[in-house]
Amino acid sequence: MTIDGPSGAGKGTVSQLIAEKLGWHILDSGALYRLLALAVSHHGMSVEDVETLKVLAEHLDIQFQQVEPGKVEIILEGETVTQAIRTEEVGNNASKLAAIPEVREGLLLRQRAFSQLLGLVADGRDMGTVVFPSAQVKVFLTASAEERAQRRIQQLQQKGETVNLDELVKTIKERDERDANRAIAPLVPAAGALVIDSTDLSIEQVVEMIFTETVKAGLA
Repeated sequence: MTIDGPSGAGKGTVSQLIAEKLGWHILDSGALYRLLALAVSHHGMSVEDVETLKVLAEHLDIQFQQVEPGKVEIILEGETVTQAIRTEEVGNNASKLAAIPEVREGLLLRQRAFSQLLGLVADGRDMGTVVFPSAQVKVFLTASAEERAQRRIQQLQQKGETVNLDELVKTIKERDERDANRAIAPLVPAAGALVIDSTDLSIEQVVEMIFTETVKAGLA
């Protein structure tokens, strides 16, 4: 199963709940791009050196360690970066790296390697269109930029952080524009995908809609 959509649409939470409900594995592909963005920053690399970026993407030293049900620690080059990769700065840099064809090529095989029995819920932006085009269930989850900004602010407030709402909405719209119009693997619904606008829906409602689609496909 693939669940694609823009940042803040709820893909991560929904994917985790669906994976737990079905007993499947999960791939947070966005985390891979964020990890790459953080590694680029740590090494002081230039985004102009695309061949070096590709090599780094192919050999990125990362680990996903499940420390308890529903909680995964992310390790980059021996350092725990679970929270560090979730900043707005890293997210924006990841979006820019994702527009580079050589970077996407470098991460493609690593993403496909996550596919395994009993099943996989792949969360990202091009999971259904590029990485797993043969997935039996494809979902495109979205929400208005304003709603996604509100959700992000709530997350930041829980961490004791503050951010300007208008600036965040602007950043989200710019990221959406960049992701939707990049030359390679643009952010668009896959053919035949179930498109869900979660603006006025609860997490439980979204999960139920996707689960129902899974049942229809004979996978649950």
